Amino acid sequence: MASNPRGSSTTVSKAVFTVLTATALLAAAAAPASATDSGADPGRASASVLRAALDVGLLNKTVHVPLSLTLNEVTVPDGGREKADRTALTAHLDGVDKGRPFSVLRADVARTTATVDKKSAEAEVELLKTRVHVPGLPLLSLIEVDAVTARAHCAVGERPVAEANPLTTVKLLGRRTTLSSSGPTHLKVPGVGEVKLELARTETTSRTAAASALDLSVSVNPLNLNVAEVEGRVTLAEASCRTPRAAKEVTTEEKPEKPQKQAPEQEKGAAPQTERRATEQTSAEERKDEEESPRLAATGGDSRTPYLLGSGAALFAIGGTLLLARRRRA
Repeated sequence: MASNPRGSSTTVSKAVFTVLTATALLAAAAAPASATDSGADPGRASASVLRAALDVGLLNKTVHVPLSLTLNEVTVPDGGREKADRTALTAHLDGVDKGRPFSVLRADVARTTATVDKKSAEAEVELLKTRVHVPGLPLLSLIEVDAVTARAHCAVGERPVAEANPLTTVKLLGRRTTLSSSGPTHLKVPGVGEVKLELARTETTSRTAAASALDLSVSVNPLNLNVAEVEGRVTLAEASCRTPRAAKEVTTEEKPEKPQKQAPEQEKGAAPQTERRATEQTSAEERKDEEESPRLAATGGDSRTPYLLGSGAALFAIGGTLLLARRRRA
């Protein structure tokens, strides 16, 4: 019976292609794991003596002028130390007192510091003999306080701390007022306006802390210096921090992509017995090696990798031998 060299060549070529595919998959499976670094956080600290966000309504115009101010604001985002100690803050607004500067804050001491290193982040504020004014009330203080402090401390391995000194009495709109520790203090002065004051607001999380000594909600009607009304918020002695965090090494395993399965084509005639016996013998050796070899730590490969690569090389050699044999018969 005449042989079919074309069919034999097709069968052997597909066998060799199968061996090459298996070898490539074994090499991909042996790829090692890679290590990556998670992002480090250097920490952060910030502090300010005063932060004001006010809306000023003018008498001679139906307009409102925003006034946003900060005094002695310091921020350290990535290590180091900053401090500020200005004791006065002035501002000016078009339409208010003909554009002349007016006083917003005066104090005997107004100091802020912010420090960040590898182990901690800390912010502090200190105020002594402080007087705060709003536009339209140059002679009447919005608030007067003797001593105010705030502190936020965030250390590695410790719970963050936020502190503000408790005050008992202050002067609001010229009136000495006893403060309530159980909730906000309200003061209403006829012909002037009203103020709501909250004491010692603190907040902490697992890595952050924030404190403010005094937080005032303001609504006054000066009717002076061309100012009809002033509304907004004023915060005294504000400090916050975030704990530094070192980078952590994270090991990730590179998983090979699964190849797309191809539907096997039906060929006439049975596969040569030599190929079948070689495949069965190789599979048996692989199962035996898998049962006897212990698993390694998760480093991207295991103890079976050398055997799998060896088996792939053996299959490749067998495929090449069969290809030469088929060609000689043809």
